[in-house]
Amino acid sequence: MSKDPYADLIPKLGLKPKEHDSDLLERVFVHRSYVNEHRREGLESNERMEFLGDAVLELVTTEYLYQNFDQDEGELTNWRSALVKGVTLAQVALELGLGEYLKLSRGEEKSGGREKDYLLANTVESLIGYIYLRGGYDKAQLFIRRFILVRLQEILDKNLYIDSKSFFQETAQEKLGVTPTYEVQEEEGPDHKKTFVMGVYLGEELVAKGQGTSKQTAEQEAARNALIKKGWIINPSSE
Repeated sequence: MSKDPYADLIPKLGLKPKEHDSDLLERVFVHRSYVNEHRREGLESNERMEFLGDAVLELVTTEYLYQNFDQDEGELTNWRSALVKGVTLAQVALELGLGEYLKLSRGEEKSGGREKDYLLANTVESLIGYIYLRGGYDKAQLFIRRFILVRLQEILDKNLYIDSKSFFQETAQEKLGVTPTYEVQEEEGPDHKKTFVMGVYLGEELVAKGQGTSKQTAEQEAARNALIKKGWIINPSSE
């Protein structure tokens, strides 16, 4: 009998052996590019499970913040956004080594798909969907608390919940007298599932780029990367 390819990952999910389903877990890691390239009956991408996991993640996070903090709705919304955003989830994926399990097309593989933040973040959401389907809400909640909500204190300590785009604009205007502008650098994927790379400029200077599933989220990441590059905010990975 061959070893389950997910044997090293399963204990980290908080599921009992009888709750695990290797075939369903495999779907967590199937990128749409792999489906388009192989096109065989029954092969399904992780996008439906990602849709489910995204909803579970938002509910668990919202419930946790509501029950544990007295801040107003606007502040809690900013905290939640920082917890569930792509860069946070990508860090979780790296911690769990999820990139090694991904099933990608040859083109996506060559373009570094296993290290792309947005792709890794989507995989974490798919994984949460899997845990919810196999172990229910309580198991999904335990996983989210262990790997995601535990990052809240760092987010608060380093002000990672701030609106990077607004902060970069205010700081650039104050320090340089320049208002940042944003331009699309790249976009890929079907209309309903596009990924954007946005560049932020100070005058003619391209300061930084950011990636996201909407222009707005990509602009936020570009602004944050620009803040780090300019030394106007701490880069947590450099500490």
